[in-house]
Amino acid sequence: MNDLALLLTPEGRALLDEVRDTDPARELAVATRLRREHPAELVSAALGQARLRQRAAVKFGAEDAGRMFFTPNGVEQSTRASVAAYRARRMADSGVTSVADLCCGIGGDAIALARAGIRVLAVDRDPLAAAAARANADALGLAGLIEVREADVTEVDTAGYDAVFVDPARRGGRGRIFDPEAYSPPLSWAVSAARRAPHAALKIAPGIPHEAVPEDAEAEWISDGGDVKEAVLWFGTEPGAVRATLLPGPRTLLSRALPDPPVRPPGRYLYEPDGAVIRAHLVAEVADQVDGGLLDATIAYVTADAPRPTPYATAYEITDHLPFNVKKLKALLRERQVGTLTVKKRGSAVEPEELRKKVKPQGPNAATVFLTRVAGAPAMLIGHPA
Repeated sequence: MNDLALLLTPEGRALLDEVRDTDPARELAVATRLRREHPAELVSAALGQARLRQRAAVKFGAEDAGRMFFTPNGVEQSTRASVAAYRARRMADSGVTSVADLCCGIGGDAIALARAGIRVLAVDRDPLAAAAARANADALGLAGLIEVREADVTEVDTAGYDAVFVDPARRGGRGRIFDPEAYSPPLSWAVSAARRAPHAALKIAPGIPHEAVPEDAEAEWISDGGDVKEAVLWFGTEPGAVRATLLPGPRTLLSRALPDPPVRPPGRYLYEPDGAVIRAHLVAEVADQVDGGLLDATIAYVTADAPRPTPYATAYEITDHLPFNVKKLKALLRERQVGTLTVKKRGSAVEPEELRKKVKPQGPNAATVFLTRVAGAPAMLIGHPA
């Protein structure tokens, strides 16, 4: 709290501007120089905040991150700005004009909601997180739309708001928490709070079991740039709906409750579904789009005979299908002068780096090898992006 208070002073803000682009390798020299003119505590706080801003640029963009205030947990746990903006647009499009943002952290989601024109009550029981959220709303010119309150979210009355957004803490002293009832607050409490509001969104880990999704909720898995970021339980939208949304776009694939695709021999093309599609259990929908089947009943690789572009999977043209054999793979790569080898695996215990060391790829050409199973048998499929 003291560090943040120091940084919010005119001297602290000026020092933050001065150290903005400090190379971590030069921190000691910079700190030594600055301590001749500024208190040591302030210099340390400014350099620490500069490091956090540099890390946060990946999530928030350099312009916003360069003005915001972060805590180490805030950088780690904040929603990526593109994902928060997508969720905020969904709420605004549903007619939501006010949201109680519970467990707001440093205010990343509150910022996205306010930028969508939504009035926000941002609540967190951590004094430092609440102070950072307040400072961020002010720094980005959104203080008129964001009220920050330091409080226990379980004691906040949300009756006057169109919607509730809850982002429970999913990290503890020992790292990531996988049991939804061990979230803080527990998922069951968040669901109860959601059911009391006309609209609600609960941010949860993408690995949540489908059987843990309430029947009256819509479940959405979101990826950004191919990386799965989160799952969201929506209330007041389409109960029972399941979807995968890919950013940028957005592109959304909705479940049609299709049966599992058939297992079939490898065709000329392999489709690797996006991670959000896999988490949402929508591989069958992708297989239907490309008129394909599965290489193995337990693995999310789709095979087909023809190229049929889909935004929900990456297509590869397969040139070779072999039983798993390191010596044969090494000989094939040497024959084709493959020096750039991308190794992908599902259903294989082989580690990509270990395989690269054994096959020693050399040459001007590139290839992708898939280590997987075909109808239960270990196999290698070699190809390249279609």
